[in-house]
Amino acid sequence: MNINIAIAQLRPKKGDYPANVARIGEVFAQLGALDDLPDVLVLAETALTGYFLEGGVREAARTAGQVFADLQAAYLRARGADAPLLDVVVGFYERYRDRFYNSALYATLGIADGRLQIADSSSADAQSTIYNLQPAIKHVHRKAFLPTYGVFDEARFVEAGHQVAAFDTRYGRVAMLICEDAWHSISGTLAALDGAQVVFVASASPARGVTGARPSNVEHWEDLLYRIADEHGVFGVLAQLVGFEGGKGFPGGSFVIGPRGDILVRGPLWDEALISAPIDLDELPIARADQPLLADLETMLPHMQSELARTQRGEPAAVRWDEKIADCRLQIADQPRPNLQSATYNLQLPVVVAPKFDPAADFLRLDAEAARRWLVGFLRDEVGRRRGFKDVVVGLSGGVDSALTTYLCAEAFGPEHVLAVRMPYRTSSRESLDHAQLCLDALGLRSVTVDISDAVDGYARLDPEIDGRRKGNIMARTRMIVLFDQSQKLGCIPVGTGNKTERLFGYYTWHADDSPPVNPLGDLFKSQVWQLARHVGVPDVIVDKPASADLVVGQTDEADFGISYPLADRILHFLLQGYSAAKVIGLGFREADVALVKRRLDGTHWKRHLPSTAMLSTTAIGEYYLRPLDY
Repeated sequence: MNINIAIAQLRPKKGDYPANVARIGEVFAQLGALDDLPDVLVLAETALTGYFLEGGVREAARTAGQVFADLQAAYLRARGADAPLLDVVVGFYERYRDRFYNSALYATLGIADGRLQIADSSSADAQSTIYNLQPAIKHVHRKAFLPTYGVFDEARFVEAGHQVAAFDTRYGRVAMLICEDAWHSISGTLAALDGAQVVFVASASPARGVTGARPSNVEHWEDLLYRIADEHGVFGVLAQLVGFEGGKGFPGGSFVIGPRGDILVRGPLWDEALISAPIDLDELPIARADQPLLADLETMLPHMQSELARTQRGEPAAVRWDEKIADCRLQIADQPRPNLQSATYNLQLPVVVAPKFDPAADFLRLDAEAARRWLVGFLRDEVGRRRGFKDVVVGLSGGVDSALTTYLCAEAFGPEHVLAVRMPYRTSSRESLDHAQLCLDALGLRSVTVDISDAVDGYARLDPEIDGRRKGNIMARTRMIVLFDQSQKLGCIPVGTGNKTERLFGYYTWHADDSPPVNPLGDLFKSQVWQLARHVGVPDVIVDKPASADLVVGQTDEADFGISYPLADRILHFLLQGYSAAKVIGLGFREADVALVKRRLDGTHWKRHLPSTAMLSTTAIGEYYLRPLDY
């Protein structure tokens, strides 16, 4: 049997259930114009609301019945009163029996053919056939494995499901999994053992890793579905979200995979798309005959179940072996020793040794083109789609961070939508102004220069004993006043320029450099900023010069730190992964360097958080009352 599969890879509007149902209605209308009408339309995890809702799950959750009714109404509006049957898979936050779940619905939409005639409609098979050809909910899967680590906190907001089950449809037997369900091999195995011919996976997996042309977890998803499909002889369909939610990017890359692990179609990265592929269930018996792993598993399953029960009881394995020594006529001692120098023997094996870790290696190198596309997409989503702004304002100092940010903004929005603001103080380096001008000339940006000397000195005169550190903080905060005022004047939004190393070292002025609400560079180490800046075309004279906040004449960042950026970045990389200082030193880094970096990191956590607020109630903002910033 041939089945036409379509995947709608969409960017949902955060928390707006009606808008997302309407968007799916537009997809329903588009389906009617396709040459090959799809039989099944697959949408991603939480496609009706967006994923990172936190406490907003309570407001966004719907019953399965409500979702079905709304999708059916949208489908009939889009396709008319004679709309053909269409099966859909869609992820949503579900309210069921007074609890909340992360769920996926399988339903048949449209108008049933009233001419259907079955000779013996009383049999169980006939009743099943009639049911499968009627518009109705066919199954609801509730996500069993709830990630609660890293950026994920699902178990705090939804309950876990406790079942992986296959079910019958008008096309065959299928199963649904949701995101992390598929990361556990037992889920795909259970689906296959229950007779699934197609496994639909609805996912909202934020992108991580930019060392290759595609995010690292996109590659991993193909490996996961390959294992499910190839081991069990099933088709796999992965539907992913696209777009950004609070800086976390959903990369897309949805695909359909065959029962031999072959990718049949792959969707684009970062963009919405309608992805289509036919699958032929008649391939399954051939694939399973060529590689009968599922049949082997079914044969061994009783033994495996017995072993599983034993491990759950905590019992040791009952393994025995024969202690009898064979009566060998030729004893080892009697055997002649080989002459390793003789041409008769060639017993020496080549020795292959894992290379030793090199602490000076450039293991933080990123795929610059992939990073560029990722960050431009982030800016467009966060500034335009999520917040509704067309224009941005950037403080252009002449340093590499602000130059790179300006280049990215010019690509994301167009030069005419970027206002670059130079804000020199009377002791600022003339070179900084000149380098900023290089960027302005290269990009053709609008610009304004605001000298902050009078504003800073006017306040500084109130205290004759003011020192350079305090005065530098005043400069930084004055510059933020200018940026936010310009954004208010022009109806645009400020974009930040701070990099990850500065943020981890606390090397910025609190409520100044860190104030802009959107920051494309905040998860790039300084050494990665240099790499990306070269790639996008920032002038070499800017990339190559020593980094400096230019608050004090002759000052450089690395002189302030007592360590170079590349070395600090490499040490930070391991500390952020949870390595102890001793472990990092054991990798070959100098103890003094590790101690310096760790002291900086540990002493500035407070700077990376909102102010502490006394909690008196069970509705404290940010503790109990939790809503994402883009909700």
